Amino acid sequence: MYYTRPVAAKKPKDGTEEAVLARNRAASHEYHLLERYEAGIVLTGTEVKSIRAGRANLKDGYAKVERGEVFLHGTHISPYEPGSRENVDALRVRKLLLNAREIRKIAKATDGAGVTLVPLRLYLKSGRIKLEVAVAKGKRAFDKREAIARRDVEREMERARGATRRTS
Repeated sequence: MYYTRPVAAKKPKDGTEEAVLARNRAASHEYHLLERYEAGIVLTGTEVKSIRAGRANLKDGYAKVERGEVFLHGTHISPYEPGSRENVDALRVRKLLLNAREIRKIAKATDGAGVTLVPLRLYLKSGRIKLEVAVAKGKRAFDKREAIARRDVEREMERARGATRRTS
């Protein structure tokens, strides 16, 4: 077994300080995203190294408000290979750090049926790992088909626009 150096996340070219480490692409397809929040996340040292190496999966994750605090469930952060005994369970529940006012607002919003809190992306901001979460309402099958059809029409329009630019 050999040690591979973690690949640093690429910083955006627009000059902002946020480098995306993991993204939940399925969230916008599965849910209507109503309101977004930036949260800190309580991690161990080996989890930080693993996330920086790009070994996190947000796809099955969700967050819940429990006893006035927000916890992240179902998010998989792979064990860090060189960190043998310091590694923790990959699917453990992790605490999210939010403002008390934001927690109350989220708790009120997620009380409704079909509304949940989903993780969207993990990113670095000023050297700290942040998690963007959104209050989301599940889409129905016809909503998903409608979104796919709209995306296809927009793609065709862009293709046609590009073809007319090339011919002129």
